[in-house]
Amino acid sequence: MKKCLIFLEKNYEKFCVDLLKTMEEIFGKNCTSYALSFDSDTEAVNGRFDKIIKVSDENIPVYDVSVLTGILSEIHRKYQFDCILVLATYFGRMLAPAFAANVGTGLVADVTKIGHYKDKIEMIRPAFSGKLLAGIINTTEETVMMSVRPGVFLYEEDRNKDTEIENYIPEAIRPSKIERISRKEKPRSKDIRESEVLVSGGGGILEDFDIIDGLADRLGGMKAASRRVVDSGKADRSIQVGQSGKIVHPKLYVALGICGMLQHVAGLNRVKHMIAVNTNKEAPICSLADIVVEGDASTFVKNIIERIDREK
Repeated sequence: MKKCLIFLEKNYEKFCVDLLKTMEEIFGKNCTSYALSFDSDTEAVNGRFDKIIKVSDENIPVYDVSVLTGILSEIHRKYQFDCILVLATYFGRMLAPAFAANVGTGLVADVTKIGHYKDKIEMIRPAFSGKLLAGIINTTEETVMMSVRPGVFLYEEDRNKDTEIENYIPEAIRPSKIERISRKEKPRSKDIRESEVLVSGGGGILEDFDIIDGLADRLGGMKAASRRVVDSGKADRSIQVGQSGKIVHPKLYVALGICGMLQHVAGLNRVKHMIAVNTNKEAPICSLADIVVEGDASTFVKNIIERIDREK
């Protein structure tokens, strides 16, 4: 039986559970799942994993990658995992390479798809700023390690496991070289990957991009953007949808003035319903939409907001 370790990152527990789907894409059902927690919400994932390893020690600086790497390596030496999965978040992108170097294994970053080539695991990731997809083959029997883009994989099974909890006490904790001077809690803003409704704007609504807020609010959703809008400085990269942005799977996606090139469409994962508004009804995004509105996106938004307000 294969063994897979998933690093459980605080505030990203839901996306960490989705990594169980990544594990199944690699090994099928023939794998025991382990979750490693330092300060995350283990109750939120109980019943999902075969085993949760909880490292609870107030002396552990959970913000110090060097310290966590030492503990992770110690746990890996004990269990000898066949696969290690980390979310490709800001913190995960710091932790994963340090951990891989410490245990002497390779790392593939920002994985978006798992394949198999001649009985070898193939890890697929964006390359050249999302213009290409690169397939990387694991040719050794060493531990497979990767960071995975949040929202790419969806794990939909119920809580059907009798999860074993192990309270792990590290044998040694490296002294931290980071001195914490002060601490301030930052309110966690909602992530577009968590929204069931996304109103997304592209080049066709670039000049009036801010009016998207009004429609998103009335639909109980969030606004998003294409790369063109982000590159123009009109939107923050945190709301970018696409191969070089975030992978989303809302129930409703409203695409306003978005052409729908491959790089953008790659960010749409199992969208249930889509409305596309575009002056060109032959735009690629229109072939994916349930409803296509041929016309100016700005005019559409103003009219639909007026109609919603009038009906209320």
